[in-house]
Amino acid sequence: MIQLRVINGKTAGDLLVVRRFPFNIGRAADNHLVLDEAGVWDYHLALDFQADEGFLLTTAPEAFLAINEQPQSAARLRNGDLISFGSSKLQFWLAPPQQRSLRFREAAVWLILAAVTAVQVGLLFTLFK
Repeated sequence: MIQLRVINGKTAGDLLVVRRFPFNIGRAADNHLVLDEAGVWDYHLALDFQADEGFLLTTAPEAFLAINEQPQSAARLRNGDLISFGSSKLQFWLAPPQQRSLRFREAAVWLILAAVTAVQVGLLFTLFK
């Protein structure tokens, strides 16, 4: 799971959590992230995840893309990268992990400990009778 923070433009400050790939960015209404900014094409960027290479960002042919102010046509993203395209800027972050609740496991361990203690007390009681 990753986060994209919109740095400038009409939606500056917005934070999007991306859970499904490929994730399309552009001006067209059927993109996952629609940015109506100057210089943004209808289908400008595609963000994809590949297990062997990580998060890959590709552009439409001849569309402008810069990662950390370095012009590129495709790039592998790293945590904190600044993505510039058209007049828009996004920042790429790995989303913080969500920890599952451990209440059931903890309760099960305490029940097992209580049962073992009860059995031991019972054994001691029968031995000293």
